[in-house]
Amino acid sequence: MPRLSGIRLSVSNPAELANFYVDYLGMTATQDGEKWRVGYPGSDADLIFLPGGAPYSHSRADDYWKIGITLPNVDIAHAQLTDAGIDVSTPNQFRDIGYMCHLSDPAGFQIELLQHDFAPNRPMSAGNARLPLGGGAVIGQVTLRSGENVTLPAPYADLGLRRLSVQPVRDLGFTLHFWAFTSDAPPNPDLEALENREWLWRRPYTTLEIQSVDGLNPRPNPAYGGLEVEGASDALKSALTDQNRVYFT
Repeated sequence: MPRLSGIRLSVSNPAELANFYVDYLGMTATQDGEKWRVGYPGSDADLIFLPGGAPYSHSRADDYWKIGITLPNVDIAHAQLTDAGIDVSTPNQFRDIGYMCHLSDPAGFQIELLQHDFAPNRPMSAGNARLPLGGGAVIGQVTLRSGENVTLPAPYADLGLRRLSVQPVRDLGFTLHFWAFTSDAPPNPDLEALENREWLWRRPYTTLEIQSVDGLNPRPNPAYGGLEVEGASDALKSALTDQNRVYFT
């Protein structure tokens, strides 16, 4: 089965940015020429920093939004980062979606820290303050935006991903759709069921999160270079030869 193995981002100083992810978020880094690859051990995706990016500025109109790091204890992670002088929002339970907080890296890219459990459900023993971010962190999501009712924009619709969860936030005008290369089935076949959400935040691999926004015609952000997919079939590679921003390894 294919695996979502990387997210490409163009940055002005790949080495400097890689150091931030190693020093503060507990990732490891490898260099390949001018390109740097950072990530956690396991089956989740890496961040691939490519040289040549202009200063990054995020807009709610962009097609690329953020990465999400899922972990057992957001409060431990928040305390470590704030103690290190990193500006992080106060953790909060966002509706019936998750317990989370947010920060930006030195280049301006958005990062969400998302807890495995809703705030009242976290076990007392969750996390280890002696480990970076409390341990157990993975890149759980890469988030893209699409227009209204577009649940999986091209070229991603051709990749054979499976939808695992649908999370409407109707009063704010958007719905979240989560897709992955997996044979996993959520505990409740109703993809809007709340019980699927904490299950989803514990997955050890990276999901593709699509925020479908009412009335949005998203604009490509030049800093976002696309996704890398590992282990795809030759037929899939051939079908997507002319498509943009999907790379096979």
